[in-house]
Amino acid sequence: MKKNVLLLFIVAFCSQLLVAQNLKKANYLFEKRAYLNAAELFLNETAKTQDVLAKLGDCYYFNSKMAEATVWYQNLMNSYENSVEPAYFFRYSQALKGIKKFDEADKWFHKYAEKKQPNSTTINTTQTFIEDLATNKIETYTVNKIDINSEFSDFGTSFFGDKIVFASNRIQGKNYDWNNLPYLDLFQVEINNLNNSSKVIPFSETINTKLHESNAVFTKDGKTMYFTRNNFIDGKKGKDEHKITHLKIYKAELLNNEWTNIVELPFNGSNYSTEHPALSKNEKQLYFASDMPGTIGSFDLFMVDIHEDGSYGLPINLGPSINTEQREQFPFISNQNELFFASDGHFGFGNLDVFKSNISENNFSKPQNLGEPINSNLDDFAFIINAENNNGFISSNRLNGIGNDDIYSFTYKKSIFVSGIVQNKNSLALLPGTLVTLYNNTNKILNETIVDKNASYSFEIEPNKAYKLKGALKLFNPTIIEFLTDTKGNINKNILLHLESYEDAEKNIVVDNGKTQIKINPIYFDFDKWNIRKDAALELDTIVEIMKKYPDMVIEIGAHTDCRGTEEYNLTLSHKRAKSVREYLVRQGISNENVKSVGYGETQPLNHCIKPGMCKSEEYDINRRCEFVILN
Repeated sequence: MKKNVLLLFIVAFCSQLLVAQNLKKANYLFEKRAYLNAAELFLNETAKTQDVLAKLGDCYYFNSKMAEATVWYQNLMNSYENSVEPAYFFRYSQALKGIKKFDEADKWFHKYAEKKQPNSTTINTTQTFIEDLATNKIETYTVNKIDINSEFSDFGTSFFGDKIVFASNRIQGKNYDWNNLPYLDLFQVEINNLNNSSKVIPFSETINTKLHESNAVFTKDGKTMYFTRNNFIDGKKGKDEHKITHLKIYKAELLNNEWTNIVELPFNGSNYSTEHPALSKNEKQLYFASDMPGTIGSFDLFMVDIHEDGSYGLPINLGPSINTEQREQFPFISNQNELFFASDGHFGFGNLDVFKSNISENNFSKPQNLGEPINSNLDDFAFIINAENNNGFISSNRLNGIGNDDIYSFTYKKSIFVSGIVQNKNSLALLPGTLVTLYNNTNKILNETIVDKNASYSFEIEPNKAYKLKGALKLFNPTIIEFLTDTKGNINKNILLHLESYEDAEKNIVVDNGKTQIKINPIYFDFDKWNIRKDAALELDTIVEIMKKYPDMVIEIGAHTDCRGTEEYNLTLSHKRAKSVREYLVRQGISNENVKSVGYGETQPLNHCIKPGMCKSEEYDINRRCEFVILN
């Protein structure tokens, strides 16, 4: 009996020792960033403590296995929500976006935001964000997966003459601890062979080693390259105190068609990573990502000057307009002096998204998310573009769902807009309700809008075209502006439309009795007649002159009588007189459509003389009149 008890005690002790050793090894692998191997051991832990749940979520999260990550983050939140660090709310939110559970992701992102900024009133929702991007979209991308991708990871393209150079772990060899996949090498392929995987060849034996090489960038003359490689000392991996091998940026020169003079840059370090080099438009600055001391987040973007003698300045953090508390990586500078980069800290679709910021004297505009289809709910990064032919490449793991990356090509069209506001020419007051119309050079209507309370308009246009804008508003003289776009679509993007009211433009146009009218001296008709007398014609010629000056003007001729005579007689007589005036104006060259005639008889008196015998003759004369009311 004693022997059995002792045996059970030994078994239990050994089991506890084995469990402790298992956990110790799991933690060791986790600290080494051997995440998938660590996950296998954490899964065997019976007691899923807060630390184990958090690390299990992280193991899958850092390998872009978001379905698995959400399972363990959810268990973590269910049991330990009140004691977890804010970073886990963020990662859980990102993992949920990775499986397109956007509403649930927003819930946890708001919890993260509340912990980081308790008094903040800014609340983003993914759906609203996506809708706003679609509404305000000014750039159109067509994205296609290309055939040079392998069954493993392929990413990080760069232009190299008529080729692209990219990173891939397609050649089997020793696996990397982080994801249990082979180490990366650089490969190249001619751009016209993107759909022929057999044309892909290794880049250079002097560049590729048994460790990681990735994310190269080349000078315009093709004689210098910068690239990312593991810390490599005397042919071996250089490790920090935690046994972690970081990344460094190296420089190489092309001499006699061989890449040589490979040196690491002086701002590298053995306790942090520098990676993803990118050259400025003038090649005098090198941009890169790093987690070196002084970063705002886990990885920030930096810039360093390249001096004429080949030395380098001190790295400069791009600051909080670009960098967040999360990751900013994979910079690229276009020939249009735009900074493109990947970030999961700026609000987006989920995980890494591509953003754009305009560079001006080392200042950076607010980053803009490029939207779909460039970005997805998973990682999208390593964006490069050739602004000359509007083609480029992006890397993403959007389709496979297992963390492997693929290269996509894209074509790009920048939507060009003419926009502006409509104002009163004299007071500069906004003119809501104005109809703004866009015409082509054959006067075909292309688009039109009635401006709202902000009096603003915007129309999409095309390069190398002639256009015409017209603003029209009741009681205002329409404004027409012609303009051209050049082959690049450069135009005045803010064309102001200034409309002048008829009242301001002409002294003969006044507001009287609540109506905008052309005022002339009274015209007279012979008794019981409606033909135009010579003295009346002289006055009507003023109407003709004004209407020819404003060919869009539409008027109503309203003929009125006094109350002497029967109502039926007066109504008939006023119709005849109004019609007679209209016919005179048309004979003088005024368009039929611009003149309407109405006889009102005695129905609209201007004074109290509404019955025969009430007033003196001159008082009745006030009601006998022709009014020329402007309708448009």
